[in-house]
Amino acid sequence: MKKFAAVFAIVAACGLSAFAEEVKSGLAKDARVPAFYVTDITGPLKGEELCYRCRYGNRPVVSIFTKEMTDEVAALTKEIDQVVGKNRDQKMAGFVVVMTDKAADVKPALEKVAKDKEITQVPLTTFDGTAGPEGYSISGTADVTVMMWVDGKVTVSHGFKKGDLNKDAISKVVSETKTILE
Repeated sequence: MKKFAAVFAIVAACGLSAFAEEVKSGLAKDARVPAFYVTDITGPLKGEELCYRCRYGNRPVVSIFTKEMTDEVAALTKEIDQVVGKNRDQKMAGFVVVMTDKAADVKPALEKVAKDKEITQVPLTTFDGTAGPEGYSISGTADVTVMMWVDGKVTVSHGFKKGDLNKDAISKVVSETKTILE
């Protein structure tokens, strides 16, 4: 019985440390956020190329960079969309950036997610290139990178490998939006 308990404790500890292990991806805390351009797929300037970093200025912003629009990314986006809607008085904003070499192929999926999940506050966009914007330090091993900033400076930066963006991780990210609203 003691052996079983010891093995269980080791397995549990390994599982917890694997969950806590994130990929270093995105700008470091307190880094200045540079401008970059995306193509708006579902936002107010649908079909146009623009800089949401520039458009949002010093507002509190949540940005989600992803290689693909998975169910988990859609769930995170819906949660962030709700937080943004509840914090309009603080001018909170957010946007999703799908980093791809095939924007035309991604567009229908983004439009479907926005419609099906009723995402109305957070524009879904595409970025031309799988490496992400220059200077953003998006890791090649991260499938999803979430950054939050206010006054043009990063407060939160998380990278997630494929499969690591789960319900617990989504809850953690959503809870951290308070760091840009305080």
